[in-house]
Amino acid sequence: MTSTVTPTVVASSTSPLSAAAAPSAFFSTEDYHRFHARAAGYDAENTFFTEDFEELREAGYLRAALPPQYGGRGLSLSELSREQRQLAYWAPATALAVNMHLYWTGPAAALTVSGAEDFSWLLAAVRDGEVFAAGHGERGNDVGLDDSVVSARRLPDGSYRVDGRKTFTSLGPVWTSVGIHARDDSDPADPRIVHLFVARDQPGVRTEETWDTLGVRATRSDDTIFDNARAEAATLAGTHAPGGAYPPLINGILGWYLPLLANVYFGIARRALDVAILHAGTRSSLVPGVEAHAGKPAVQRQIAEAEIQLDAAYALLETATRDADAGVDLGVWAVPRLFSAKEFATRTAKNVVDTAVQVVGASSVSRRNELERLYRDVRTGQLHPPNTDVILDVVGRTALGLLP
Repeated sequence: MTSTVTPTVVASSTSPLSAAAAPSAFFSTEDYHRFHARAAGYDAENTFFTEDFEELREAGYLRAALPPQYGGRGLSLSELSREQRQLAYWAPATALAVNMHLYWTGPAAALTVSGAEDFSWLLAAVRDGEVFAAGHGERGNDVGLDDSVVSARRLPDGSYRVDGRKTFTSLGPVWTSVGIHARDDSDPADPRIVHLFVARDQPGVRTEETWDTLGVRATRSDDTIFDNARAEAATLAGTHAPGGAYPPLINGILGWYLPLLANVYFGIARRALDVAILHAGTRSSLVPGVEAHAGKPAVQRQIAEAEIQLDAAYALLETATRDADAGVDLGVWAVPRLFSAKEFATRTAKNVVDTAVQVVGASSVSRRNELERLYRDVRTGQLHPPNTDVILDVVGRTALGLLP
């Protein structure tokens, strides 16, 4: 199953089809069209994006945020966000899954280059071909990184033995090491949440194929089971008390994960709106005096409202990432700004895709129509942690001065 890409220019400067669109540092138009042509097949067959992944690896995309001395391009958060936005436009699940590797690399590079922390081992591992996954999802855990139902026992040599299950481990078939958080109760009076990495080739690590979902199916975010699996002492990235302040790398991944994620969903929405715009220009109408669907005032208003929403989301995402790159101190508003950007972008993306479906009409729900897949893919945006309830709680209490 493939999708046809029509090389048509779209007016909005936020679209990759616009004449004003900036080129990728990694991929040509032909590359993107190739990714796009494979997306529908991966979705229909619920298979991993193997061919896409090999092209991403070959292009050096997995090393995009690494410093040049580690084989990377040294891309900033805003630069990588734009790359992710464009990749998601053509291949949503591919962009979303690789996001879970990229967000480890950016803060690890920043901390190492600045001298604040030394994660040269992680940078060297990525340089040498390691693929990192995110192991933070857990069944029955509704407080995210503040606590864990997975256990970690510290051994005399500083390593840990890990037991439990992680859900939503994207990049299921290809990751080589997974970053997790787990609870260490060895001192009942001082329980700790530990952040560390477990190599896939360790005894006691296995993947359980559980991924059969509504959308973003090609991410293959299967469960990972740890049964007395070893995490080496050198991979410990920090600890904190349950509900306490996160260590630097974990704060860093939140600062990269949220904008990168939000830009993925922006890309999905931008693609959906462009599909609707191009369709409206070619769909004929029997209304007297109206040659094409685009000539109807109702369609023009729907497109206008969607463009305005995307412009607002674009401005917020660009501001948030530029401020982060510049080290702007937002004080207590630093985390709420990231939460706001994620919530607004994912909510807007869903609304815009819904509008695109309305513009195209009943044909959009056909399995043969790209919008049907985009409609499903965009649904997961607000479910990524932190979800809407958590975001509204944090932003609201911060705005009201109720957080310490």
